[in-house]
Amino acid sequence: MIYLSAIIIPLIISIIIFCGLIENKKVYDIFCEGAKDGIKMTIKMFPTLIGIFLAVAMLRSSGLLEFISNIIGKLVKNLNVPSEIIPLAFIKPISGSASMALATDIISKYGTETRIGMIAATIMAASETTFYVIAVYMNSIRAKKSRKVIIPAILADIVSIITAICIIK
Repeated sequence: MIYLSAIIIPLIISIIIFCGLIENKKVYDIFCEGAKDGIKMTIKMFPTLIGIFLAVAMLRSSGLLEFISNIIGKLVKNLNVPSEIIPLAFIKPISGSASMALATDIISKYGTETRIGMIAATIMAASETTFYVIAVYMNSIRAKKSRKVIIPAILADIVSIITAICIIK
């Protein structure tokens, strides 16, 4: 399995190049055009990404994340929800890298075999960085009204987090 994962990307690239050559396409020129389009898209999305990263940094450094986590922790304490996973559940829809750091801290502190570690891993696998994805996709299609997308996406995140907590008992 290790060898398969090491060769899968070069194999896919080779197949694409081979198919392009069979169809008599200018594979390198097509690749360069795609790279140009990718750079243009990145430049368009850059202000949105900076805003998201700034918001996450402000949440963490201001202590607001801890404050909100403490309030939510007190509200769900009777539901047998570990308070250690609340910051992760709160930050996962906003930032993948920040939630990865939180999950890594949780798992290194409590271990992978504990309930808290398993809930953290399940949340990481079952939920999405909703605001990041919505910001990127809505910006790429230049959509202005994202309300109809945000509400179902947040509800899906809430359901995935509740499911992770309920499944891991």
